[in-house]
Amino acid sequence: MKDLYLGIDLGTSAVKILLVDVEGNIIDSVSEEYPLIFPRNGWCEQEPSEWWKGVSRGLDRILEGKDRSLVRAIGVAGQMHGLVVLDENDEVIRPTILWNDGRTEKQVAYLNETIGKERMSQYTANIAFAGFTAPKILWMRENEPENFARIRKIMLPKDYINFLFTGIHSCDYSDASGILCLDVKNRKWSQEMLDICGITEDVMPELFESYEVVGNLKREMAERFGLRDDVKVVAGAGDNAAAAVGTGTVFDGLCNISLGTSGTVFISNDDFKVDRFNALHSFAHANGKYHLMGVVLSAASCNKWFCQEVLKTSDYNAEQSLITPEKLGHNNIFFLPYLMGERSPMNDVNARGAFIGMSMNNDRSDMMLAVLEGVAFAIRDSIEIARDLGIHIKKSYICGGGAKSPLWRKIFANVLDMDIMVPSIEEGPGYGGAMLAMVGNGAYGSVEECADRFVKIKDIVKPEKELVELYDERYSEFRQLYPALKGFFNRQ
Repeated sequence: MKDLYLGIDLGTSAVKILLVDVEGNIIDSVSEEYPLIFPRNGWCEQEPSEWWKGVSRGLDRILEGKDRSLVRAIGVAGQMHGLVVLDENDEVIRPTILWNDGRTEKQVAYLNETIGKERMSQYTANIAFAGFTAPKILWMRENEPENFARIRKIMLPKDYINFLFTGIHSCDYSDASGILCLDVKNRKWSQEMLDICGITEDVMPELFESYEVVGNLKREMAERFGLRDDVKVVAGAGDNAAAAVGTGTVFDGLCNISLGTSGTVFISNDDFKVDRFNALHSFAHANGKYHLMGVVLSAASCNKWFCQEVLKTSDYNAEQSLITPEKLGHNNIFFLPYLMGERSPMNDVNARGAFIGMSMNNDRSDMMLAVLEGVAFAIRDSIEIARDLGIHIKKSYICGGGAKSPLWRKIFANVLDMDIMVPSIEEGPGYGGAMLAMVGNGAYGSVEECADRFVKIKDIVKPEKELVELYDERYSEFRQLYPALKGFFNRQ
């Protein structure tokens, strides 16, 4: 019988759990949804207790009928940046403010303008973005001083699950990078940022590499789920780093594009790098090295919004089938995909979506194509910054719900002028979490060894010279649109 590993992906709207054997075969998978809370327009929160209910239900389902004695380790990946605050009794003080919450515009401005982007980059290798955790800490200090005074421990969403498993307050370097309190280059908490946030280092969790073992399952947890009490729990990783592990994006210069609710460009680097404008996030990677990341806040969610809310259909394939090949590169409509504001590279919470260039000759297929192209153009913004750093990216993995569309993959290959590679197994962060658990348990000597063993390619989409040239022209026009509309967005 083969050893088994659990990979848990604590997403924004649901938790997905994988049971994977030591050879990388997926034995089973389950998903459990949980609710979001929207206290005000632009705010988004979640109750950590809902995560635990989802994880518990999911583990009960996935372990039913399995030989639980074969489970050796657990790796949890999860949504980044959410502010989890515990009191002296390790009780949750308030609902978690999530990554896509937009309430911190004032705090972001304070960090970037008063403290200054240059000092922020010096302290953390990054500047402040609305989704990051440090602005949320400042918001809480200013707006909920009584709750702030009760804080005895700050963690991120997946770390709360690890805490319940082990009783240890932990965080891995990849996820900690997005708190904006980590000195990423030197892999330690930044004392300057802790001072700015008004907290001390003992409030922060203990730092681990993603594949390092935090501890074993607590006895009561082992009994609760029928597992051995020597089951190891590794530190895990932020969802993007874990997804990169799952697609094999752990070697120098490799790229992964993820098309989920948000879209990410993830570039693995052996050495620490930072661009001069801090337009890309410079974070630690789950393999013990580094990565650059650009984030588009609305990616596949643009497709979902346009189909479900505007066209009133959930048949995405039918809508895309109306887009004939001759339309590619010749669409006269542009779409700005900034439905939730935008992070990389403009860092503007006020940016908004827009269709531009429509005429009486256009139909729904032109608008559908514009949505797909707009997301690809926004992703290219981050790719271009990496290229300016001298990183030569000629191929990229692609994953996420949006990556299931052959048409969208073709658009990306030609907009980015690179080979787009589709992994044979695409299970997102949960699969990466299981791989990290294997490394932590000693089944493989490194994350790279595990990825080299597991990750295979089932399809490669290559760019076509004529389409690349057409999309180069359209991208040049796309880049003019946000600067032209920025003043209007800021007045809304």
